[in-house]
Amino acid sequence: MADALIPGMTTEQTRAWRALMGMTTWLPAALDIQLQRDAGISNAEYGALSTLALAETRSMRLTELARMANSALSRISKMVSRFEEQGWVRREADPDDRRATRAVLTRDGYRKVAAATPDHVEFVQRLVFAALTPEQIRGLAEAAESITAAAGPDGACSSRMS
Repeated sequence: MADALIPGMTTEQTRAWRALMGMTTWLPAALDIQLQRDAGISNAEYGALSTLALAETRSMRLTELARMANSALSRISKMVSRFEEQGWVRREADPDDRRATRAVLTRDGYRKVAAATPDHVEFVQRLVFAALTPEQIRGLAEAAESITAAAGPDGACSSRMS
């Protein structure tokens, strides 16, 4: 049964689809386990905090943070509320548009993500990049970018989708 084709897919598409489903199931789970164990945060939380840490002003509009952290606005808003309780982030009105809200990484928030980063990067290097050649890494980036564009906020998950 493992070699059976998925109806409507070629042999290579079936192989790629099964591999992608395995990766999108097991990789996020492994990243969550490592980050929860070592830093007490989820992979999604690390993604949001690290996105803020890498922003030029260590702040961004919630809508942009959601886009950059590959998350829904409602999820980011709830996450930022939890971060506020921890003292890692504060909300501010956007000076360019007072109707918009910015998430601002605090000094404690920066320390939190900075402390989590070395172990997380080492884990990602070991789990993902050590197993790939430079050509495979380039191919992975291209494929992931194409799939994200098709499925992400401007694609199938667009609020404009009919």
